[in-house]
Amino acid sequence: MGARNEGLVNILTPRSRAGRLLRLAFLLVAGGALALLLWCGYWLWVINRYDGLPADGDVRPADVGIVLGAKLWEDEPSPALEERLDLALELYRSGAYDHLILSGGLDVEGDSTLTEAEGMRDYLVQQGVPAAAIKLDSASHSTYENLLYSARIMKEEGWARAVIVTHQYHGARSEDIADFLGYEDVQVQVADSKVLNMAYHRTREVLAYTKWLGEKWLVHGGRNPGID
Repeated sequence: MGARNEGLVNILTPRSRAGRLLRLAFLLVAGGALALLLWCGYWLWVINRYDGLPADGDVRPADVGIVLGAKLWEDEPSPALEERLDLALELYRSGAYDHLILSGGLDVEGDSTLTEAEGMRDYLVQQGVPAAAIKLDSASHSTYENLLYSARIMKEEGWARAVIVTHQYHGARSEDIADFLGYEDVQVQVADSKVLNMAYHRTREVLAYTKWLGEKWLVHGGRNPGID
């Protein structure tokens, strides 16, 4: 009888071990899915609630406004980019700053021959902004590069404070990058959009923000690499 029971144990043990492994795998997958859901939910909340800085829109005087680039359509600002430029123009006319940095390189997948910075310049000059008040960053291809190269221009010009202008969905990440790069007295003003699918862009921004955080800590070690 004892030999028979021992045989049963030997037969059942591999199955019970496989069952335990299967339950463990399920718990790991479920835990990972829950962690991913919580991560995405938190950053979507951060992105959705962002109202700019200062949130009340009472912009403190600055040396320069920085407009973060977006697509051109056949060398003209897209309707979405016009929304950013119109907000920047409103702030310029209100006296928030006397100079502008327009930041964005050539979209190699687009149909424009101008860089985003050049297309923005042409639009603002047509609206009455003196060309002498505008500096261009025509080399950047990401938000990080937008703000890094703009910071270098500010250093060259002796400017200390900036107002960053972008869309609402893009504001939280832009502020975090500016803080990381050591911008003084960071201000971010954001435009809502009548032409963009904001639900789509806010959701997509969760991935962009996650990518930025990975670069921030894995590439830069959480430390400002400097603007030289």
